[in-house]
Amino acid sequence: MTDGIVLYETDDKVGIITLNRPDKLNAISKELQQALTEAFATADADPATSVVLLRAEGRSFCAGYDIGARPEPGVADWRSNPTTAHAHLAPQLEFEMAPWLMRKPVIAAVQGHVLGGGCELVMLCDMTIAADNATFGEPEVRFSAVGPAIVMPMIIGYKKARELLYFGDQIDAKAALDLGMVNRVVPLAELHEASLKFAKRLSMISPEALYGTKRAVNRVADASGFRTALYAGLDVCGPLYATTTELGARFREIAQSEGVPAAVRWRSAQFKE
Repeated sequence: MTDGIVLYETDDKVGIITLNRPDKLNAISKELQQALTEAFATADADPATSVVLLRAEGRSFCAGYDIGARPEPGVADWRSNPTTAHAHLAPQLEFEMAPWLMRKPVIAAVQGHVLGGGCELVMLCDMTIAADNATFGEPEVRFSAVGPAIVMPMIIGYKKARELLYFGDQIDAKAALDLGMVNRVVPLAELHEASLKFAKRLSMISPEALYGTKRAVNRVADASGFRTALYAGLDVCGPLYATTTELGARFREIAQSEGVPAAVRWRSAQFKE
């Protein structure tokens, strides 16, 4: 199957979901978000599989949300006030939580850019295999924005998470491995085969045992406040989108006149040593 913005296929007991928007670095558009949500539901309900592998076509796994997408005609700007901003971001958090809430374990196989919403989505998967060219980060803060899921502190610890979230810096695959953000790093050329082999090995465990173990781990995390912390983060950070900041306004100005890549280059250049 080669058509569609998100693909689903099976290989033995592994359900494979593939992001298929390589020309846009698999940026999360409204259409991709809806299609991926449907694919997660299909994979979780598939009686023939017990493990899900999430991967992407092209040179990057996901560059984050598609901030360059044009607004729908006649639709008011969701940044107009804190209430509409929260209402816009809440479904994004629910979407990113899908791998965490699925009954089956989800393994992410990533390469190239793993940024913003893409990075958050991967951190909410059960395990991650990264190509040696992968780069991880949440650069939104540089543009006076914050991702809907403040999950990084629970994954890598508060000190390093503060550094990455406050500065918006990116880290390579080796650093992500050292921090516990990913499970394995493999050469880019081996990512496809290595991640599928890893998923198939996991599928040798009985589905009942996998489901029980995942549920137990999630319950421990939830008892520690995991999901409550994510929703609290959304409540606190959501109103920022309705706030006009000097840097945020300038970023949007450049994005509208010259395109998002130009705006990103303008802001990134200020952080170069």
